[in-house]
Amino acid sequence: MKVVWTDTAVAQLSAIHAYITQNSPPYAMRVVDRITRRSEQIANFPYSGRIVPEFENEHIREVIEGSYRIIYYVKTGQIDILTIIHGSQQIS
Repeated sequence: MKVVWTDTAVAQLSAIHAYITQNSPPYAMRVVDRITRRSEQIANFPYSGRIVPEFENEHIREVIEGSYRIIYYVKTGQIDILTIIHGSQQIS
């Protein structure tokens, strides 16, 4: 299945990279790489993530990678990565 990263998700991934790079550029690259590789799992197994409790919609799911929640929307033939947030953040 095709995975599409929304502009919001791309901006958040970039912000995560920029923040971690301040202390460790190599670690920042590893974190971003792990997050982006999770989209391969999502593409192959779209319903493997849990339903996001804040929305209770079977099409809005999330997978956890390290400290980050990757929230995505399963549509027919496509998955949209909606947001990436730190686990301590609230969804607004």
